[in-house]
Amino acid sequence: MRPPEKRMTLAMSGLFILMILLFFADLLLGSTRLEASDVIRSLLGQGTPGGEIIIMQFRLPKALTAILAGAAMSVSGLLMQTLFRNPLAGPDVLGVSSGAGLGVALTLLTITPLISLPEGSAFAGWGIIIAAWAGAGAVMMIIMVVSTHMRDIMTVLIVGLLLASAVSAVVTLLQYFSNEAMLRTYVIWTMGNLGNISYPQIRALALSTAAGLVISFVMVKPLNAMLLGETFSRTVGVRMQRTRVVLLAASSILAGSVTAFCGPLAFIGVAVPHIARLLLGTTDHRWLMPGVALSGAVIMLLSDIISSVPGGGHIIPVNTVTSLIGIPVVLWIILGRAGLGRRF
Repeated sequence: MRPPEKRMTLAMSGLFILMILLFFADLLLGSTRLEASDVIRSLLGQGTPGGEIIIMQFRLPKALTAILAGAAMSVSGLLMQTLFRNPLAGPDVLGVSSGAGLGVALTLLTITPLISLPEGSAFAGWGIIIAAWAGAGAVMMIIMVVSTHMRDIMTVLIVGLLLASAVSAVVTLLQYFSNEAMLRTYVIWTMGNLGNISYPQIRALALSTAAGLVISFVMVKPLNAMLLGETFSRTVGVRMQRTRVVLLAASSILAGSVTAFCGPLAFIGVAVPHIARLLLGTTDHRWLMPGVALSGAVIMLLSDIISSVPGGGHIIPVNTVTSLIGIPVVLWIILGRAGLGRRF
């Protein structure tokens, strides 16, 4: 095995082991103190009633969601950075997350106050998720139509930024005219939350994440060709128009699904691909794709553990933690591109 491949294999193995360790740490640590033996017995169905409720109904769904959300958002960001050849590109760039936010805002701030839903009804549980999917899908369709009519990928990027700004303006207007209770619900959703997802919803998130990841892995060869520019990609047989549509669809499925179930998760899509490149020492998507997925899962598990403030009795928004992790990475990217990286 050549030295670069040995390094990548070791890094991937380390990430996988770290993910497993953090997964069990996420089950063990929290505002309520539990022993490791309590966690194991609860997973086997032999724990105390209180312990089983904490593990099976709260911590296990949260840990599973963290793995799925971290992998999906990170791979979505990798696809966008390669497609646009921009290190700061991510799911938010195309307005996918903003579109999901608009769907939720329309549901919470306009429809919900007018319609009284019985407690525990199917729509009460899935309404926000369906609305977020619809909003993300609508933005995705607009971007895909634009991408089929414009050859310049940077123009598509600019359209995505403008679309995200327009959506944000509409959401701000809805917030201004909404009542206090609904506004509070929407603001809490925007903070990101891994803990309010049921097992049927986790299955739906897992299926959509698996679909997006399968599409992404199938596109490894075109992604590697795109690293050398659009002209080279065309000369080796990459159909750029179709490739753009497929990559936009995969990124939107991944980011839109996570945003629908968990709310916006800041900086994961932008920062994690760079962390994975640094750890693996490669831009080859055959290694980078699984490395980014594992890195995203690790970062989200770590963020979830920190947000629970183990032993403190408080839970802080997970977006706060992901921002504190992601902002230094983005700042490092900007300073490095400006030629200032060596001074810091």
